Amino acid sequence: MGAERERVAGFGRLEDGLHQASDWYRWGPYVSERQWGTVREDYSADGNAWNYLPHDQARSRAYRWGEDGLAGFSDIEQRLCLALALWNGRDPILKERAFGLTGAQGNHGEDVKEYWWYLDAIPSHAWNRWRYHYPQASFPYQELIDANAARSRQQPEYELLDTGVFDDGRYWIVEVTYAKAGPDDLLMSVSLTNQGPDTQTLHVLPTAWFRNTWSWDAGASRPAMTATSDTSVAIGHPFLGSLELIAGHGPDGTGPATLFCENETNLAALFGAAPVTPYPKDGINDHVVHGAPTVNPARTGTKCAFWYQVTVPPGQTSELRLRLRPAAADQASGPAAAALGAEFGQVLAQRRAEADEFYDELTPREATADEAMVMRQAFAGLLWSKQLYYYDVARWLDGDPAQPAPPAGRAAGRNSRWRHFDAFDIMSMPDKWEYPWFAAWDLAFHCVALAHVDPAFAKYQLILLCREWFQHPDGALPAYEWDFGDVNPPVQAWAALEVFAVDGGRDLEFLSRVFDKLMLNFTWWVNLEDPAGQNVFEGGFLGLDNIGPLDRSHLPVGGTLEQSDATGWMGIYAMALCTLAVVLGRSGQRPAADLILKFTEHFAAIRAALDSQGLWDQADGLYYDRLVLPSGDAVPVKVRSMVGMIPALAAAVIDEDDLRRALAVGKQFAQLLGRQGRADLTTLRAEGTLRGAPGQQKLLLSLAGQDRLDRLVARLFDPAEFLSPHGLRALSAYHREHPYQIEVEGYSASIDYEPAESTTPMFGGNSNWRGPVWFPLNYLVISALGRYFEFYGDQFTVEYPTGSGRKVTLDQVITDLQDRLISLFTRGPDGLRPCLGGSALLQNDPAWRDNLPFGEYFHGDTGAALGASHQTGWTGLIADIIRRRYGQVSPVGEIVKIIDQAH
Repeated sequence: MGAERERVAGFGRLEDGLHQASDWYRWGPYVSERQWGTVREDYSADGNAWNYLPHDQARSRAYRWGEDGLAGFSDIEQRLCLALALWNGRDPILKERAFGLTGAQGNHGEDVKEYWWYLDAIPSHAWNRWRYHYPQASFPYQELIDANAARSRQQPEYELLDTGVFDDGRYWIVEVTYAKAGPDDLLMSVSLTNQGPDTQTLHVLPTAWFRNTWSWDAGASRPAMTATSDTSVAIGHPFLGSLELIAGHGPDGTGPATLFCENETNLAALFGAAPVTPYPKDGINDHVVHGAPTVNPARTGTKCAFWYQVTVPPGQTSELRLRLRPAAADQASGPAAAALGAEFGQVLAQRRAEADEFYDELTPREATADEAMVMRQAFAGLLWSKQLYYYDVARWLDGDPAQPAPPAGRAAGRNSRWRHFDAFDIMSMPDKWEYPWFAAWDLAFHCVALAHVDPAFAKYQLILLCREWFQHPDGALPAYEWDFGDVNPPVQAWAALEVFAVDGGRDLEFLSRVFDKLMLNFTWWVNLEDPAGQNVFEGGFLGLDNIGPLDRSHLPVGGTLEQSDATGWMGIYAMALCTLAVVLGRSGQRPAADLILKFTEHFAAIRAALDSQGLWDQADGLYYDRLVLPSGDAVPVKVRSMVGMIPALAAAVIDEDDLRRALAVGKQFAQLLGRQGRADLTTLRAEGTLRGAPGQQKLLLSLAGQDRLDRLVARLFDPAEFLSPHGLRALSAYHREHPYQIEVEGYSASIDYEPAESTTPMFGGNSNWRGPVWFPLNYLVISALGRYFEFYGDQFTVEYPTGSGRKVTLDQVITDLQDRLISLFTRGPDGLRPCLGGSALLQNDPAWRDNLPFGEYFHGDTGAALGASHQTGWTGLIADIIRRRYGQVSPVGEIVKIIDQAH
């Protein structure tokens, strides 16, 4: 076992909180990249979070619920943060956090306007690398705002590259490497490369600060940090103890200036109120940029920075070194100068070697070097995207005792039904700038990928979502902080099975624990999202933003939208819980026969509803939503989208014993087979629906029978519809030439194929399921095809691609779909990476071409990365796909067989 595997093994089972984790997890990249503009920091009357605390105020206002920064690291409770600030001598402000546009400013919604990458990380965070490209010219803040404001939704976004600030290589490459000499001994190396043609000076300010925990309660203690020398700061904190932060000399041999201020709001500048301190949060900024006397001459405070001014010739690189360690560490690693010398370099080299060893074990031998790099950067992004998520809803609604009371309207406003919610946990974020808050269904996909590198943390995330301080007392799971009460696709049971399988099918206690809480959530869905009791579900949003012409959460007309995807998701949920029960029962973990029967019966009821409620269109070979008007008339919403594919994803294989038990009861499952003329085992065997040797026979359960599956995959695998060169589109390209229009009760709406950014503001301007390739549904389709292949084997073939005349088995389809997704990131025969789009700089320049964006979604025709640029969360599934492509993961069905054989 390698060194990192030993550290990860020390993480334990993580079931009772991160404080039970290995000491190596005490420090990590737990700092957000955008705390401003979030719901947690919004105390406005109108709930407009973007406007209440904008980017321009972020440097001056103390945050309430978390911190942000560039390349940020912190302790596990985010008491002490360490990050990087930069100044090129021309900008109006220090570069302390990534800049981007708010939802209202961007012509396609919120959008970060910076370039940085997560190059490497390991689960214990004993090794993390981060890279940023910083212009040498003045950063064009206002130009980016104005140019995007002048563009319509039909035009592309105006990006930082478009401004010309990177022309002629006039930018800095800044790389930050963190390495740990021990659990609490953190090394920080900052390398600065001048890419431009002229000698330039860069102001570099590695910054440490305390999260403000003292302004919200009267009498709360305030920690302090104080300079003990020109290059050393003593840090005292009641929870962290005594630490020291030491800084090396610059490349010219001179030491940095040590600057101090307080992490307190600049009340005078923002609100014209009496200041709390003459050295507020933006004191270091104002001192460096304007020469203001806003840093404490006594060299003490709650925020400090080492101010370097580094001059670098063209094409050259300089390095700065810092170290944060317990105050008594000088006895172990020597005095400050020695602690930044040879031993520092040795630790960096050792940790890098351990990271190489860790990923070498994970990389399939058959994978190309390019695929190995894609996999490693994807895992790095997932691991960098951990963040302390702190949100006490009751405290947020009511306000803090030492602060003004919130507006009265908040009491019945956003998340007011979730007063029990009280999070203070390390969580996996979808994107720490654009989505610096957890989302329930995103998180499920994160966990599947994270299970390859850190299975205990992946399991902890799924359990956490179901803990009493997250899950609503009525059984609902919180969706995302903008509206905890919205509904996301219920994929947690499916994810739990996948995590269980990736981890080797060993942790039955995890499976049992998550199963109990998901039973409550399943009941909530049945009780609240199927009000008519017809097993046809109306979930509203369900994560699929903009996939139809109607706002599904707020219908513009009267009536009810019966959703084929909501009903399909519930079929998937029922089958996943049924499989969970099978695993728990077969392994002897707990009696489960009744639960297997319960979910088999419920699945049959959902199948019957789909068959009887008119959601299947035989002529088109697709499932469609149906709008049921108050008059009783039903209007099908005939959009060719992934909504129509989701019922086919609900598929599972049950064995002969469970089948006989379900038939013996004679209820809904038996009645379902009876209506199809398949009520006995002989008939099932004759038609091929029941396979295997007597006593070991298996039955395929699917919301879409084989006849419908044939029709569905013919659409799905058609290059003129869903099949793109780089995966499956969310909306059929058929609508490129055939826009769909619906007119009902005086309301008119249309939808057409949009392979890039959306032209509608529905659910935020950057949300678009109208044509791009999204990883979640691609991944679920591949997963479902695997279950179909498990049952049919080589005896079932499909034409792939549709119209090609080529018949292949489903495992061949799976391999090709995996290759198409992988090809988004790898170099093609032309040497280009589709995800990098049409930029010559990104595609060809050695400083850019191997730094990968993990987009929220990808252009349906070209594969260019779009939307949130660091959504490694679910796009990080590419790492899982690469490992599965080369047979490194056993599917759930194989794990179930192994458990059966063992018991």
